[in-house]
Amino acid sequence: MENTKNPFIKLSKVETVETAPGVQRRILGYGEELMTVSVIFAAGSDGGGLHSHPHVQSSVITSGKFEVTVGGKKEILSAGDGFYVESGVKHGVKCLENGEIIDNFNPVRKDFL
Repeated sequence: MENTKNPFIKLSKVETVETAPGVQRRILGYGEELMTVSVIFAAGSDGGGLHSHPHVQSSVITSGKFEVTVGGKKEILSAGDGFYVESGVKHGVKCLENGEIIDNFNPVRKDFL
């Protein structure tokens, strides 16, 4: 996806990338300071295990059910729930029921481009 000044995103034109078995990522939009990403999970998949990155992350579950770990604490989250991750904090998700998470990152995740 090319970073353009077009303020509109058409899902039919967004590239889907498989990042792990049962996990697909779609970059919905980004600029220098903010990135929005849709991640689709199949039940039993995870986001690559516990990890950390220098980006601040705010996420919302749009469908499904997930076991979410942030900084050593675990919660079961469903559609409408969300979580926040400070820079450098270990976190991860395990998908319990097929679902989607919308992630927002600051600054942009250049490693995703």
